Amino acid sequence: MVEFHRKKQEDSFLHTRDVEVEGHLIDSMILSRIWDRIMELGGDFEVSEFRVGKRKTDYSYARMLVKGKSESHLERILQEIYRLGAIPHEVQEAVCEPAPADMVLPENFYSTTNNPTFIYFKGRWVEVENPMMDKVVVVEPDGSKAYCKPLREVRKGELVVVGETGVKVKPPERPRESIGVFKFMGSDASSEKPSGSLMKQIAKDLYDTKKAGGKIVAVAGPAVVHTGAAEALASIIREGFIDVFLSGNALAVHDVEAALLGTSLGVSLEEGVPSVRGHRNHMAAINEIYKAGSLKEAVRKGVLRKGIMYECIVKGVPFVLAGSIRDDGPLPEVVTDMVEAQRLYREALAGTSMVLMFASTLHSIAVGNMLPSTVKIVCVDINPATVTKLLDRGSMQAIGVVSDIGTFLPLLDQELKRLKGA
Repeated sequence: MVEFHRKKQEDSFLHTRDVEVEGHLIDSMILSRIWDRIMELGGDFEVSEFRVGKRKTDYSYARMLVKGKSESHLERILQEIYRLGAIPHEVQEAVCEPAPADMVLPENFYSTTNNPTFIYFKGRWVEVENPMMDKVVVVEPDGSKAYCKPLREVRKGELVVVGETGVKVKPPERPRESIGVFKFMGSDASSEKPSGSLMKQIAKDLYDTKKAGGKIVAVAGPAVVHTGAAEALASIIREGFIDVFLSGNALAVHDVEAALLGTSLGVSLEEGVPSVRGHRNHMAAINEIYKAGSLKEAVRKGVLRKGIMYECIVKGVPFVLAGSIRDDGPLPEVVTDMVEAQRLYREALAGTSMVLMFASTLHSIAVGNMLPSTVKIVCVDINPATVTKLLDRGSMQAIGVVSDIGTFLPLLDQELKRLKGA
């Protein structure tokens, strides 16, 4: 009876495809994720070859027969596992179709992940430049280049990859060597993790990245100012640890308010109580910047003499402030066109080695969507949901620290100064 049931089950999987996967399959759990996804989708598999790397630097290899109950069922399974790193055993040329019009994609276009991606085109594997999630792959007609493009930037006639054929994705792998906090890549955010020891590891990774010539980007929300941590972040910028600063109007406004009036949202940062007529302080801060002409002019004229934006301007650190519908003012440097702000964010993030996300949900998730999975991300927030959302959106390389930013940043600043002094 058991044999009959097994035979009946096997007979239901009549459609098969031979696939393979290579990499650090076991310790990075690539293979288990592929098998789990096959079973979650109601498919089956049969491993025909499995070679395990003998040394920790060696790749492992697996070849398997993936089974589906119908051709469409099998295709659905294959589409999912190809995005996890599997490829057909017999590689076929990627299929490309011209965009029918500006900002219009061909049917069945390939939607990208943020993982390193390659396409097999004109007889060779071509690496897709600047991988980001939820974009499309555009290929030069001669196959010399392939790159990610947002839908809005696609132009009529450009060759867009369609379907999964000839596309290879390399998912993030567990690091071969211990690299501080990033040995915890992809772990859940938890308030029970020792944030003090994590902070020291983050400081060491940050210091080492900078020492090696890496590019470090900071993304921050207004809570940095509200909690009294603006001076700590300003100090980190002053010490030369930040190469690009990304935020919105709110942080810049309250940073200026704190620098000029000693309040944030009208609350005294020194005494922690609302100031008299404090409700108008942020508007007064905006007004002072408009009187000067801009943030940069306010620094040049001596109106703005401290704070996060002051240090960015004095140190020559590029910054992009993206606006939103709720902004007061906004400040002159704020980019109010969201499409333009996205473009400027993407340009600013090019070549980034490490991103620090401080108490910002929307800007952090936006930046996470623009980064390849090879970029290290540290996300610090008192709300675990911020890190969870980041991970759920696909930024599996993010390290989450659940901590009050007002406590965390001053300690990080102290540790970086200690490392620099040592």
